[in-house]
Amino acid sequence: MNKEPSIDVANTAPPRAPQAPGKWSRIAMAAVAGLAIGAFGLAVAELVASLSQQLRSPVLDVGDRIVDRVPTPLKNLAIDWFGTNDKIALLAGIGVMLAVYAALVGVVAFCKNKTAGLVGIGLFGVVGSVAALAARTGVDWLSPLPSIAGATAAGIALAVGVDRHPGLNQHSTSHATDRRGFIFGVGALAATTAVLGASGRWLANRFSAAESRAAVRFPTPARRLAATPAAAQAEAAAPFFTPNADFYRIDTALSVPQVPTEGWNLRIKGMVDRELSLSFDDILNRDLIEADITLTCVSNTLGGDLIGNARWLGIRLDDLLNEAGIDPVADQIVGRSVDGYTCGFPVAALDGRDALVAVGMNGEPLPLEHGFPARLIVPGIYGYASATKWLSEIELTTYDAFDHYWVPRGYAAQAPIKLQSRIDTPRGLDRIPPGPFVLGGVAWAQTIGIDTVELKIDEGEWQPAELAEEVNDTTWRQWSMPWDAVPGRHSISVRATDRNGLVQTADRVEPLPDGATGHHTVVVIVEDA
Repeated sequence: MNKEPSIDVANTAPPRAPQAPGKWSRIAMAAVAGLAIGAFGLAVAELVASLSQQLRSPVLDVGDRIVDRVPTPLKNLAIDWFGTNDKIALLAGIGVMLAVYAALVGVVAFCKNKTAGLVGIGLFGVVGSVAALAARTGVDWLSPLPSIAGATAAGIALAVGVDRHPGLNQHSTSHATDRRGFIFGVGALAATTAVLGASGRWLANRFSAAESRAAVRFPTPARRLAATPAAAQAEAAAPFFTPNADFYRIDTALSVPQVPTEGWNLRIKGMVDRELSLSFDDILNRDLIEADITLTCVSNTLGGDLIGNARWLGIRLDDLLNEAGIDPVADQIVGRSVDGYTCGFPVAALDGRDALVAVGMNGEPLPLEHGFPARLIVPGIYGYASATKWLSEIELTTYDAFDHYWVPRGYAAQAPIKLQSRIDTPRGLDRIPPGPFVLGGVAWAQTIGIDTVELKIDEGEWQPAELAEEVNDTTWRQWSMPWDAVPGRHSISVRATDRNGLVQTADRVEPLPDGATGHHTVVVIVEDA
């Protein structure tokens, strides 16, 4: 006879009830949930934005409004700190703020009050929508769609999450929470976010202008320049032509506008006898010329690298505007970008210098980040007032009637480039061996030309440097000077004199409002032999 197996009731433990998480554990779990929900909402917004080229990510919309409204001293500080990485720094900062905000919303919603958390998400949607409607290009009532969709998706995810995990709320009658279910839910949401984000990026790639750029073929220019003479390159100076990949980029566009040549038009309007509209092919069918021009940013500090030299290809701006017929009263030429950014420079700059509607840079179509398909290049005027990228319109107007983008932000309306020079070799605090050493650098006085460059070592007299061959008066001129370096700590300063006899001032002035002045000085340490 078989016996039933005996059960030791005394030693059989009852199933363990889920334990209520501690205070800090609840907060941590809620913060993680908030981060996951926030990322999910942004991914949905990005996916919706990818459905049309007219829609943008809420992050970019908010970032653009920050760029437009940030105090000018902070803008200058960002450029000083981060240089051409200022946009990356801004986007990273926005990302950190969004992460903190999402985590706080998660803590409030899961640990305190779901309704308050939903209000927090709603505020995010409102901010994104308002930023989208305040775009420089004017009101587009569809532009808030990504923010609305993202906030709605995040709100639904938050409501479902709070209802499924009431144990995180200290006021809930259910103090238990399923940790395994919580982790699974957050993981599933993160995986969904990754899929949505990747899908949004994949869809957005179809708006890239890279394929259009790759298809551009330039005809033979009507004016083709000879190769730059080797004598224009000085020993120990920067390359005479700045490679496109190394050319500085300072603008207000957080994402590079994607403007294919197909369907693009340049409109000439305002105080002209007749308005013109040119397609990209219309420009290529005109007389293209090459011109070597140095481009300089007004934010360039003494010795800074926000300057570059390139061989540009384009059509003469004076020929184009003369064809349109300039009203004698007009004194300002405004370039407008596809994103609404504006530059403004004097009509008087059409004095024979090679001001261009440029389509090529260093032997190739303009890079996307440098203004493809067309931009303005005006020698002798700082880029913020002349070098409109992603050009869509040129308007003839007056300074009394219109302030271009940076004027209300404290910059000068007119911005001729100032006489300046730079030491390229050695760099500040370089340690070099004693003995023969070549100092080198560049100087510029655009539309005038450099006559002399001098160097002063420590408290000595100014000594003339050897100038490289001058290419023209719209590019920088290179210089070098041999130096017998003796051990110790030395100060080296540089100054230039232009062809009008103007000597570069020693007075140090910051870039705002119309460019820096002063002598670039470096300290170098010559080591003992």
